[in-house]
Amino acid sequence: MTINMFPILDGHNDTLTRIYETHAKGGRDFFTQSSQGHIDLPRAQRGGFAGGFFAIFSPDAAQDQIMTENLVIGEASYEIRPLPAIDPTTAQKYTLAVVAYLFRLEAQSEGKIKVVRTIDELLHCIQNDILAIILHIEGAEAIDPQLNALEVFYQAGLRSLGIVWSRPNAFGHGVPFKYPHSPDTGPGLTQAGQELVLACNRLGIMLDLSHINEQGFWDVARLSEHPLVVTHTAAHALCPSTRNLTDHQLEAIKESKGIVGLNFDVAGLREDAARDANTPIEIMVRHIDYLVEHLGIDSVGFGSDFDGGITVIHEIGDVAGLPRLIDALRKRGYDDAALCKLTHENWIRVLRETWR
Repeated sequence: MTINMFPILDGHNDTLTRIYETHAKGGRDFFTQSSQGHIDLPRAQRGGFAGGFFAIFSPDAAQDQIMTENLVIGEASYEIRPLPAIDPTTAQKYTLAVVAYLFRLEAQSEGKIKVVRTIDELLHCIQNDILAIILHIEGAEAIDPQLNALEVFYQAGLRSLGIVWSRPNAFGHGVPFKYPHSPDTGPGLTQAGQELVLACNRLGIMLDLSHINEQGFWDVARLSEHPLVVTHTAAHALCPSTRNLTDHQLEAIKESKGIVGLNFDVAGLREDAARDANTPIEIMVRHIDYLVEHLGIDSVGFGSDFDGGITVIHEIGDVAGLPRLIDALRKRGYDDAALCKLTHENWIRVLRETWR
């Protein structure tokens, strides 16, 4: 079988969590093509999607209601007031259930998908058209401050961890959803959060700084020996959302030889933050151009946030539409060498420098 010149590794998706939630109710199945959501195996294969970071996110039982109640929309602004912390015991129970479900999926796939723990396993999957799943936990609520669960999850395959989602936990403070606003929204890491960073460095777990506020970002930059990674975000200069990165943050990521994955959520890309799926693909290319200009071609990748409740432009639609983004970048002037870096080589480099 011919290997796709541009196998795409994705910095972040919520498909595992979404499939777990819906399949239990007799809904969407990962191995059957669907019109629901953004990723399943048939659509991934059509889109040249080689795999990436599959997130486990522990929702609050009343999260949708809380977010709706806390949403404040102005004439040219929006804000979701700070969300409350969730119960760590409930989060750990939920995370264990989703991890177990992932291993059942892996067994059911008969070799079509694999949970990867090493660079060699990742490369083997890419070379043999096996969907590579990197286990990621988004928000460390499932990990106790003593970090006992961190060791256990690592042995189970955890290779990437988001310290916070956009809410507080024992380790730090997530950045609230707000536009227009700076990501500087409050205090940084707790003492437990600082110890978590050092433990992840020791184990070789990649730290994802998506959803962390600016002070937390700088705390990690000061403590971590690894490249700085933000898996799904965009340029604050082009869309001034709290979820996006300032030029100063981009400079620090470049200095660390880290990586930024471009978020596909149109509300995080448009200058006006509108959720308009009719936005042209040019908006994504514009952010890639900006990130490449400030980080260099070796430190930019994709971080779709597929299945994360986002609005994706119609021209892409779902994972099967990824070749349209590649075509748009080629038309912009990115050659084969640059496209290889953007689609997968940059992620492989950072993981090689991070994993043990």
